Amino acid sequence: MYELESFMAELERKNPAQPEFIEAAREVVSSVIDVVNDNPKYLKNKILDRITEPDRVYMFKVEWEDDEGNIQVNKGYRVQFNNAIGPYKGGLRFHASVTLGGLKFLGFEQTFKNSLTTLPMGGGKGGSDFSPKGKSDAEILRFCRSFMTELQKYIGPDTDVPAGDVGVGSREIGFLYGQYKRIRGENTGVLTGKGLTFGGSVIRPEATGFGTMYFADNMLKKRGDTMKGKRIAISGFGNVAWGAAMKATELGAKVVTISGPDGYILDEEGVSTSEKWAYMVALRNSNNDVVKPYAEKFGAKFFPGKKPWEEKVDMAFPCAIQNELNGDDAEKLIKNGVKYVVETSNMGCTLDAVEKLQKARVGFAPGKAANAGGVAVSGLEMTQNAEHLPWTKEEVDNKLKDIMKSIHEACVKEGEEEDGYINYVKGANIAGFRKVADAMCDQGY
Repeated sequence: MYELESFMAELERKNPAQPEFIEAAREVVSSVIDVVNDNPKYLKNKILDRITEPDRVYMFKVEWEDDEGNIQVNKGYRVQFNNAIGPYKGGLRFHASVTLGGLKFLGFEQTFKNSLTTLPMGGGKGGSDFSPKGKSDAEILRFCRSFMTELQKYIGPDTDVPAGDVGVGSREIGFLYGQYKRIRGENTGVLTGKGLTFGGSVIRPEATGFGTMYFADNMLKKRGDTMKGKRIAISGFGNVAWGAAMKATELGAKVVTISGPDGYILDEEGVSTSEKWAYMVALRNSNNDVVKPYAEKFGAKFFPGKKPWEEKVDMAFPCAIQNELNGDDAEKLIKNGVKYVVETSNMGCTLDAVEKLQKARVGFAPGKAANAGGVAVSGLEMTQNAEHLPWTKEEVDNKLKDIMKSIHEACVKEGEEEDGYINYVKGANIAGFRKVADAMCDQGY
């Protein structure tokens, strides 16, 4: 039998100075520990010990030359966490904050997120402490070539299929894929998020934002509610926030905020026109990490150094980075009458924020369920690559909508409480865990 605190103490001893990973593991383990203790098969196979340990971790040196001819050195990583149900699948993150512990957290979360999609994908994550911000295209190209020269040894269309993430957009994926082809001489589905001219899927850039709104729409329908007329706060201004703003508008809601490291924008007219969405893309591609120019261009209010969670809204969607919405932010949202918080970034809310939202009976959806749209369309891109056939926008969007509905139904099945409140955290963790655990048991140790 497993006991939560003793198990977590041992896990922390084996993974020192990795708070993000420990936080993510505690959330999952606390949700599934009773399920494990009630299942002799899980106990016999030591599932909790095995499922919290990555299959392998690759760490490597990345040497590249800047525009002044100076040699620079960064760290590169690939965490292949679990492939019980399919090839490792998860993004590459290029950002100065990248650490091994952070990538282990993301790979662990990805395992259960990918399980929820119903597609045959395992969990992985990778990246580098290199930041594209302030770098020229030529410098980014040289870095990507060096990074892929090492990474290509460990990946493949049926082994490990990386994608983009923070700091890795279509430009970086193109550079990485080009180097993979030069070395391996293969045109394969080894990366997703590729350009439409060389095997990419339509709506992949928008997919995470689209998917989170489809999930939210199902949450509201479960409560007899609707997206129409809802006032929404979104953080971030990249691909995820961009896709979320477009789909929320299509569903009849009004997005009134976006944010960046410099502060947040309040746009009472709504981030709801093609011109504004195009400008978000321009801001993202500028690599400047600021949103103030949006306020200047469209006459919106700018709040420097602040977060959008102080605004009075019906729904909040953290779309930027992990732990961006804390307990104090949750209290402000609750005081202002928020009805739903949908975690769209990976672990976008701190544990104390989640506890406060659930205690207040706010509808709360965790990222592993709500933001699975991105990896779902990546999985669909893998299928299109394997078939050597492209699908239309309508085909991909309909499949995404069905996947998000299926994920919501799985969360409700495992998370509905006696009073009718849906504990989506518990539901997502148990539903995602069961499939991976059963596959591990069936395959032996």
